Amino acid sequence: MTDTLAHADHTDHSSHGYITDKEKYLNRLKRIEGQARGIHKMVEDEKYCIDILTQISALTSALEAVAVGLLDDHLRHCVVDAARLGGAEADAKITEATQAIARLVR
Repeated sequence: MTDTLAHADHTDHSSHGYITDKEKYLNRLKRIEGQARGIHKMVEDEKYCIDILTQISALTSALEAVAVGLLDDHLRHCVVDAARLGGAEADAKITEATQAIARLVR
């Protein structure tokens, strides 16, 4: 039960508020959804493989741009705030950010 509570505390980010421009991210994600649907249609229509791969590359780049923006917001707000407080919270936020970066570069 303590693991469950610790995990819940670690992942409960209900009051983050660090996203600098939520509308910008939401609009970009809507465009990304459209790109994904377009790729789906290209596969259904058996379009040229290289054209599909080109669109997949564009979609990947768009997702990475959103991820980097969110990571930047997280570092500038959550991590900086935790670092000011110091202690275990700072260590946890730095570890969390490092792990997120590792996932992004895989």
